[in-house]
This record gives sequence, C-alpha cells and structure tokens, in this order.
Amino acid sequence: MANIKSQKKRILIAERNNLANSSFKTRMRHAIKKVKVALDAKDLATAEKLLPEAVSLIDKSVKNGIQHANTAARQKSTLMNGINALKAEGEAK
Repeated sequence: MANIKSQKKRILIAERNNLANSSFKTRMRHAIKKVKVALDAKDLATAEKLLPEAVSLIDKSVKNGIQHANTAARQKSTLMNGINALKAEGEAK
C-alpha cells in the first residue's frame, strides 16, 4: 500500500474505474451475444432489432477508452456480415 495520500486516492479511483469498465464490458458482450444468438437461430427481425443497441455500446466503449477502435470495428463488421448473410439467404429462397 502506498504511503503518499494522492497515490492512495489514485488507487481507489483506479479500483472504481475498473469496476465501472468491467460492468460496461459485460453489458456490451451480452448485447453482442444476444445478436449472435438471434443470428444462429436465423431470426432476422430480432437480430435487426437488437443490433443498434449492440453497435451503440461498442461505439461507447471506444469513446470511453475501454476497447481499441480496431476491435470495435471488427465486432461491428462481424455482426453486420451475419445480418447481411441472413438477408441474402432469405432473398435466395
């Protein structure tokens, strides 16, 4: 444990921020998983309904510095590719 008062405060703030970031990451991962589950079930309507929330959380994670921009772009791209594939599959039938 630190002896300097300002460092003790920084430790407390870091712990608080870590909890907030962990909670946000969990929310984001759950939103992404809901979209993926809908895609696996081939439920296009539900996936399209859940997609904006997931993309919004992914973008906020980049803005808040929780996740790298390239990681967010890859996640969004994966979700969009899944939805577009499902749409194409539906049009082919």
